Amino acid sequence: MGTLPRNKTGVQQYDEAKLGFGDIFTEHMLTIKYSATDGGWETPQIVKTENLSLHPGAMILHYGQQVFEGLKAFAGPEDEDILLFRPDMNIARFNKSCERMCIPTMDPKIFMARMAELLRKDRDWIPRAAGTSLYIRPTVIAIDSHLGVRPSKTYLFYIIMSPVGAYYPEGFEPVKIMVTDKYVRAVIGGVGEAKTAANYAASLYAAEAAHREGFTQVLWLNAVDKSSIEEVGTMNIFFRINDEIITPKLGGTILPGVTRDSVLRLCRDKGMKVSEKVISINDVVSAAQSDKLQEIFGSGTAAVVSPVSHFRYKEQDYMVADGKTGAVARDLFDEITGIQVSKKPDPYGWVCNVGLHP
Repeated sequence: MGTLPRNKTGVQQYDEAKLGFGDIFTEHMLTIKYSATDGGWETPQIVKTENLSLHPGAMILHYGQQVFEGLKAFAGPEDEDILLFRPDMNIARFNKSCERMCIPTMDPKIFMARMAELLRKDRDWIPRAAGTSLYIRPTVIAIDSHLGVRPSKTYLFYIIMSPVGAYYPEGFEPVKIMVTDKYVRAVIGGVGEAKTAANYAASLYAAEAAHREGFTQVLWLNAVDKSSIEEVGTMNIFFRINDEIITPKLGGTILPGVTRDSVLRLCRDKGMKVSEKVISINDVVSAAQSDKLQEIFGSGTAAVVSPVSHFRYKEQDYMVADGKTGAVARDLFDEITGIQVSKKPDPYGWVCNVGLHP
């Protein structure tokens, strides 16, 4: 189950300076079962983190009916603080994904209250070193034991948590991405905008090929025209061209990121020119060749903001901003991470403190 948290005297029993991502799990988990024939969602339970017991015919294992979310809890200035960043958006996106996957939605108030209760139960697991957090993974899976394609009638909702450091080994250092026009992740009318396991399974083959070439992630193109840019495997993507911040518009194939929305709001409020529109890989290549491409960066819960130093398209490599972190990416990273831990003002009311008992 991983290592133990700090004890009550403050002695750390895992090394916060060496935290990776997603390998250590906290002591407790939240579970809620659902039955369509027995009144819906049952009473939530907080139990020791343990293996799930599933029938080999459980529908999640055969038909992939599943949804998950990802958000973070942060230690605040006071010992009792447990800070969450825009959890309402994660809960809303979770329920929208559930609707797309024919899974019953969860009452947002119950979701939030029970998640907060779990966080208070395992508050000692929240790391305090700079750049660390407690990653929260709400998940729901279909558990009917049935062989046949239809929506399940029973489900298991659970939340597990993991103390984490930087998502990428590079940390905030720039990463390299590979553009693929051979493989696709999602299509209009599919489940690309839902946070479901199928989207990530579809990305693995191309991602492994990119890793073998020394690239951190894949940049996906539209499945139909093989030209319009969509998103990176774990992030939404932004381009700064001629001092304009450009990101692909949402249209059913791109995950509507919470951090993406935060970046757009901050950039607009800082007076930058911001566009959500179709942008092709040829537009980006042309901007790179004419020295108009000033920055590329990704945004997501795990990495927050991740600058891009290089990209490869059709066997040609292009350097971005001399391979260094751009000024806008740096500013956004500092601003968002500062808001998340109450080191910067939060004019939007994005952060909520669930550390104190209601």
